[in-house]
Order: sequence, then structure tokens, then C-alpha cells
Amino acid sequence: MTLPEGSRFAVLASGSGTNLQALLDAYPENVAVVAGDKKDAFAFERARRAGVPVEFLDPESFDNRKDFDRKLAERISAHGNDIPLVVGAGYMRILSKAFLEHFPAVLNVHPSLLPEFRGLGAVGQAMEAGVSETGVSVHFMVEAVDAGPVVARERVPIHPGDTKEKIMERLRPIEHKLLVVAVADYFWGRIQV
Repeated sequence: MTLPEGSRFAVLASGSGTNLQALLDAYPENVAVVAGDKKDAFAFERARRAGVPVEFLDPESFDNRKDFDRKLAERISAHGNDIPLVVGAGYMRILSKAFLEHFPAVLNVHPSLLPEFRGLGAVGQAMEAGVSETGVSVHFMVEAVDAGPVVARERVPIHPGDTKEKIMERLRPIEHKLLVVAVADYFWGRIQV
């Protein structure tokens, strides 16, 4: 899959970075910077190995979320004014308007069929609810948790005896696929904010 020439986007990550890795594999020349809030996140190591700049920002150094988000947006923008898209790839913080208004679009991937099971622990929520399926959604981020317009989703069955880990194993490759496609769809104008 390719993007239009000159397309650049930033990635936000807080964890191991498997979604980031899918983006790096698909678009090695297009990831401008990887930013996040967890100094030891393996996502940063993945970025460094790919030669992508890393921006770590410690939330404990800020009095409030708005100041943190404003500084995070500034640090990303320091890598170029030509970054129209930010992708949340396992970023575990809610973004405020101070960040969201800084970029034309912010995409996020979430392990449920939104609007069901928003927020943290979505797979556990689905299991507790006793539903027979869950899935993956890619959506535009807004200030409310997992409430922005959904641009892609795929269903995944929950089998009797499934554990949270087994379900996550089935969800992960779908997250990777949908996120990679959504980025292309954004840059080729197939989806709009």
C-alpha cells in the first residue's frame, strides 16, 4: 500500500507498539515522529530502530492535561508543518482540544465495535457483558472517550472458553490491518473528518 508522495504523519504510542510496527512496515518513509507519555514504552525502541525520531513527554511535569497536550502538539509540529494526521496506536491518554485542534485529523484504533465498550478494558467489558462478538474500530478522535466518527470496523467472534488474551490475539492483526488501511484512506481522500 502506498501514500501520495510527501505524505507524513505522526504516531502516538504508550505501550509495546505493535500497531506502530504495522504502520512502520507499511509506510517506512511516511512516519515523521513517534510521540508518547511512557519513557520505557517499547514503541520508542521500534521507532528508533526504524530511524524515526522520538518525542517523550512526561505528564508528571505538567500541572494539567491541557498544558501537556499543547506541549505534545508543539513537539510533534517541530518535526514539520506538513503533518496533517496523527495516529493513536495504543496511546492510553485522552486528548484535549488543546491537542485535537492543532491537527486536521487524529485517528485512533480501539478493540471493540464502537460505540460499544468504550475506554480502557474493552475486551474485558465485552466478556463481562456476555456478547458473542466484539471487534476493532478505527475512529476520528474527539475530546470524549472513543466517541468520534467511526471510519472502519471489523467483527471478531468471542468463542466459549475464550480468555482475554486469546481474544486480543485475534484482534491484534485486525487492528494492524484496519489502521494501515485507514491511514491510506485518509491521505487518498476516501475518508474525511
